[in-house]
Amino acid sequence: MLVVDCDPQANATAGLGINPESVQKNMYDVFMSRVDGFPQVTMTGIIRQTASGVDCAPSNLDLVGAEPYLYGIASRAEVLRDALLPVKDKYDLILIDTPPSMGQFVINGLYAADRIIVTLDSGSFALNGIGPLFTIFSDMKQDLGKDVKADMAILSRWGEADDKTGPLPAAGSQEKGDFISRLLAVFSPRPAPTGEEIAKEKEHEQERERLAEMLGATEKKFPLVFTVPYSPEIYEAQQKGMPISHVSPDCTAGKEYKKIADEVMKWTA
Repeated sequence: MLVVDCDPQANATAGLGINPESVQKNMYDVFMSRVDGFPQVTMTGIIRQTASGVDCAPSNLDLVGAEPYLYGIASRAEVLRDALLPVKDKYDLILIDTPPSMGQFVINGLYAADRIIVTLDSGSFALNGIGPLFTIFSDMKQDLGKDVKADMAILSRWGEADDKTGPLPAAGSQEKGDFISRLLAVFSPRPAPTGEEIAKEKEHEQERERLAEMLGATEKKFPLVFTVPYSPEIYEAQQKGMPISHVSPDCTAGKEYKKIADEVMKWTA
């Protein structure tokens, strides 16, 4: 498998254990190879092996400087597709990571891809980006003849607010083994909730309603939707520079990503 990092933030690069500042040649050089006067750097020349077994075409912040040059290239949408041709048959799967903001790197990724996965977080404004994205799909079909459609949406950090604040504590919950306390909890009347507890429960209910509405709206636009719960193990994996499958595959997020991976592998069959 090859991960192609087309995001100047280089999170995919760092997430695979590569320091973005340590790479001398990266996706900036590949894109700039199509610009007159710049050295020719191929995809093969920048790919690096990682400890996870996943190869990476790394990025770093320099990539920001390539985008203005792309506007001066007539076939600017095809740069990434053409760059991948020499390595396309060497991998069962090539994952292209693009920035969250619209621009030439997103268009290049869409043009090069056979399948498209849209990632959204569970924040209140996440759905606002879907409209412009589908507009780009329409424009690419009209201007470039590329029929683009999204195959899957992933809603990440799902239920993070509830996980952080937690549900209201069960009435009469006591230390394990404290028989008298547990017995009293069974027969004693439940104390009336405090104003703070009532307010917190109301916030939880509003958040659950918002997430339900978000999920419903997403399912109307995408044929497949997965929700990945908030999990601190994700950050642990990022710090170690390894995929979650290598660090904590049995955590809640790891299990959901396994389902996603199984679905994606069906596309390669």
